[in-house]
Amino acid sequence: MAEHPEIDAAPPHGFPSALPRPAGEREALERAWARPRGWRIFSAVNNTQIGAFYIVMALLFFVLGGILALVMRVQLAVPDNDLLDAATYNQMFTMHGTVMMFLFAVPVVEAIAVFLLPGMLGARDLPFPRLSAYAFWAYAIGGLAFFCTIFWGVSPDGGWFMYPPLTNKQYSPGIGADFWLLGIGFIEISAIAGAIELIVGILFTRAPGMTLSRMPVFAWATLVSALMIVFAFPAVIAATTLLELERAFDWPFFNPQSGGDPVLWQHLFWFFGHPEVYIIFLPAAGMVSMMVPAMAGTPLVGQRAVVWALAGVGVVSLLLWIHHMFAAGLGLTALLLTSIASFVVAIPSGLQVFAWIATFWQGRVRIDTPTLFLLGFHFIFVLGGLTGVMVAVIPFDWQAHDSYFIVAHLHYVLIGGMVFPVFAALYYWLPVFNGAALSERLGRWIFALLFGGFNIAFFPMHLTGLLGMPRRVYTYADALGWNGLNLLSTVGAFIFALGVLMLFIDVARAVRRPDRDHGNPWRAGTLEWLPPREYGVRSIPEVRGTEPLWDRPSLAQEVEQGRYWLPGTVFGGRETLLTDARSARPVQLLRLPTDGWPPLLAAAGTAAFFLLLTVEWVALAFACGLGAIAAMLAWIWQLDRTAPAPRAEVATGIFLPVQPAGRRSHSWWAVLILCTVDFTVFASFAYAYIHLSMALEVCPPPGAALPAPSRAMANVVLLAASALLLRHCTRSPLGDGPHRQRMLRACALGALVCAVGAFGLSLAGHLDAGLSPRADGWSAAVGVIVAYQGFHCVLLMVLGGFVIARSWSGHLQPRARATLDNVALLWQAAALQGILGEILLRLIPALME
Repeated sequence: MAEHPEIDAAPPHGFPSALPRPAGEREALERAWARPRGWRIFSAVNNTQIGAFYIVMALLFFVLGGILALVMRVQLAVPDNDLLDAATYNQMFTMHGTVMMFLFAVPVVEAIAVFLLPGMLGARDLPFPRLSAYAFWAYAIGGLAFFCTIFWGVSPDGGWFMYPPLTNKQYSPGIGADFWLLGIGFIEISAIAGAIELIVGILFTRAPGMTLSRMPVFAWATLVSALMIVFAFPAVIAATTLLELERAFDWPFFNPQSGGDPVLWQHLFWFFGHPEVYIIFLPAAGMVSMMVPAMAGTPLVGQRAVVWALAGVGVVSLLLWIHHMFAAGLGLTALLLTSIASFVVAIPSGLQVFAWIATFWQGRVRIDTPTLFLLGFHFIFVLGGLTGVMVAVIPFDWQAHDSYFIVAHLHYVLIGGMVFPVFAALYYWLPVFNGAALSERLGRWIFALLFGGFNIAFFPMHLTGLLGMPRRVYTYADALGWNGLNLLSTVGAFIFALGVLMLFIDVARAVRRPDRDHGNPWRAGTLEWLPPREYGVRSIPEVRGTEPLWDRPSLAQEVEQGRYWLPGTVFGGRETLLTDARSARPVQLLRLPTDGWPPLLAAAGTAAFFLLLTVEWVALAFACGLGAIAAMLAWIWQLDRTAPAPRAEVATGIFLPVQPAGRRSHSWWAVLILCTVDFTVFASFAYAYIHLSMALEVCPPPGAALPAPSRAMANVVLLAASALLLRHCTRSPLGDGPHRQRMLRACALGALVCAVGAFGLSLAGHLDAGLSPRADGWSAAVGVIVAYQGFHCVLLMVLGGFVIARSWSGHLQPRARATLDNVALLWQAAALQGILGEILLRLIPALME
């Protein structure tokens, strides 16, 4: 964007400002950003505090998952062991994989991003702190409740991949699978909420001058990973919904005897599952790209190429899900494409490795503990990448598939590619938390235990796999040649666990120290090493390069003197700058919410809703769900209020608007991302319908039918009318008298009546046509598309009522209209989705005639 007419003046030449700052600015910032004390700390929403909670909880799940792994290794240490029976081992195996993949790996990289990015971007906070708080509490409460199922004997036992038919009611009759399906479903919703916060924060809260080319590599890596979450995670939400509908209501999506197909689950699950590996790896790679230059004392070699490599990995990884299904009879073309994509993804990954090596080669490397972990990461991850190239060769993969060779490869990639960078990050960035550093002498022993223990534990698994040991077995016979290797792996696992224990003891010792300034111990060049404060930075700096603290050695002192943007608080509350997504020019002052209980209450209600449904306490579950909705509406009701003034002075003589509307609003872009998630869920349901339809000889199958075309046309017309009425609301001016508000409420009510009428016509038409989702897979797929429209109908009823209430109360004004604009965008997306659903239901049978 070349010009911003809303800015009254260009930044004064020669920033920083030489003008003295008014007295009391720092005290006002400290009052606005004061941390809650005592038990009120749980009401905090500041992203740095939420990020710290997030990291602690993710590391707790790492420990819990690791304990399960140790018990499994004891079971496999010797042949014919009877420590665990098959059922208990299957539960532990399932919980170990689920905890590590869903409750540790993705959350820990999101947690580090939530903690570091405000400082790294030069912002006071990310734009939706309450959304971050909600995401954390939903994850923490739901995750802990899910883990406790192992103590009640009701944990799932179908593997972390939960393949049907092993997980349908016939073979998994208890509620363990339901805990997995409902629990993981809403934990993924928490991850998506965090991704929305990170995407909008990275694009719109960067410091002035931090253009896309100057953005830290970790921010780029997090942005790519968060976008992958938006497109990949909805598939597993859809898959878990379908399987739970099959288990709860006998809708046979995956039952081949009734027209279902268990391979459908694999398509949906692995479209999420394989990109998840790279969703985990990319932020870790971004952390490495930040630490390597600091430890080498020189800028990252080929930084632009590294950024392009991150994007390349993100795109190619979405094509790799068939890699897990090559033995499912998908055809030669699918095998070739899978093999090619598996080779291609190694190219951008290898480019990053060469960039890190070149940076170490070019600089003067400090052999401190973070460097040791970075070197250990290089060794382990490269070895994991080499075995990945091996399994990309399909003939070899036929031999190694489902053997312990794949277990070794997976752990070399995940632990080497993510856990070792996280450990390096603990040593490198812990001083940002409270100024205390971890012990350097103890750190070398910890690294030796972790690096040695890991390789002793997992390298022998390559050999046991090549010797024929299959995955997921709870015991094995003597005299197969696996005894010594399995015992060695168990010894290595305990050595690794000892290293983890010592590391966490050292971390606990460091975080208990009083807060003090860290003094930039690694002499790093990025903004997170500015002096830490509760309010982030004293003033938001103007950035002129990729390493601001190296480019201007006096920057930290100037920022503390308040000589840059927003040196105080304009309206007495929490505030930060919004900048243009491309050029990073300031465009708006963003007023941020303060601490409060609604996010915690909403998260607790959400978790209770899903968990209580699992045990079939339906009435209490819906009561908790309504409580969660009420808490969400309560926190949203407090937002989008008219600001004390339309413009604010953010630097000497520079004024910015406070409440832009429509596409100029950061919240509009967040809603657009949410609509993208919603469409991806719908696309997954649509794929299920297409997949099951293509398997039929006649579509619709005998005994099934679609409503008359006139019913479908009426549904489309009503949905279109609903969207147009809401669009008319956004186009009409507000505030020209009470009649304008009355007209707005009438249009909103009319749109709501049209939306409800459309769903009522659709449902009645399908029931008249004899729709019975229990009859066959095709009818179940039709039923879920109709039900998804019904879900949107309920959502629009809530949103329509909310808009009417905002108008009635006088909160919907020309300078406070984000609620209306955002609801209109959601409304139009829901209407479009309903129309596409009607077209899809008609189109597929017509094409198959």
